[in-house]
Amino acid sequence: MPIITYREAIRQALREMLTDPKVFLMGEDIGAYGGAFAVTKGFLAEYGEERVRDTPISESVIVGAGIGAAMAGARPVVEIMTINFTLVAFDMIVNHAAKIHAMSGGRVNVPLIMRTVTGSGNQLGAQHSQNIEGHYAMVPGLKVLVPSTPYDAKGMLLAAYDDPNPIFFAEHFALYNTKGEVPAEAYRVPLGQAAVVREGTDITLMAYSRMTMTCLRAAELLAAQGIAAEVVDLRTLRPLDLETLLTSIRKTHCAVMVEEAARGTSIGGTIIAELEQVVHRDITLPIRWVAGAPVPIPYNAALEKLAIPSPETIADAAAEMMRME
Repeated sequence: MPIITYREAIRQALREMLTDPKVFLMGEDIGAYGGAFAVTKGFLAEYGEERVRDTPISESVIVGAGIGAAMAGARPVVEIMTINFTLVAFDMIVNHAAKIHAMSGGRVNVPLIMRTVTGSGNQLGAQHSQNIEGHYAMVPGLKVLVPSTPYDAKGMLLAAYDDPNPIFFAEHFALYNTKGEVPAEAYRVPLGQAAVVREGTDITLMAYSRMTMTCLRAAELLAAQGIAAEVVDLRTLRPLDLETLLTSIRKTHCAVMVEEAARGTSIGGTIIAELEQVVHRDITLPIRWVAGAPVPIPYNAALEKLAIPSPETIADAAAEMMRME
């Protein structure tokens, strides 16, 4: 299979979707500028202003217009430049996009895809370095996708296109230049299905988005200590694939939940609670939680690095658990 970047995988999925005349893209600087992260570079010249629409700087208007267009039969893909700016559209996302289908008794669908960029580690300051995809995963009516590989990015975005209701699609900025094998043709990755990306027998590392890649590096550090870590990529935060996680934990009897988002403010605690209700008799120790520091992300590069889980901090936490067994 061709080896392409995560960015190119997203571009391929959008091109495939744009073969449907009902699909159009809408967002800030996605046209003439080509997108803040160059995902839609060249699309305006190729597809025209009706299909690739630059918008004013008003996130609530962008999402609101997308909701209305979706209800009217179009298939909009709206881009919110960063996940931090989704907070400006929070009412539209949470009170409208997520609830219209249920409140209409199932008579109205909102086939809206909301693409945005998450992540810290780029010295953009506290207001631009949040990982709040977990906030949206706590909202019934939304599906929240957090792909970590180019293969999943393309396949999950195309699967999102098939879904009749709203999708929140979070792309980590640090993954855009990562590479992987991706089929040239269209394909789908099932939503709500986690993936075991590294087999192991001693301890389970659960993660999503960039932290999946960080856990894979941590697993290498653990292997050097004779510890076989299994790495499970959640891939979607809602719906959550508990069965794959439970199967892994029942095999290893020991687990660590890893996420970049700040500890105590994210989805990780909820996932741990869900799992421990079922596997408390199958684990030797409580599930460990390795997450970002519960602070506004510092601008200082050294401090910012300390606020984000690293392969070393994850491996240290896992190795400590193994010593305690």
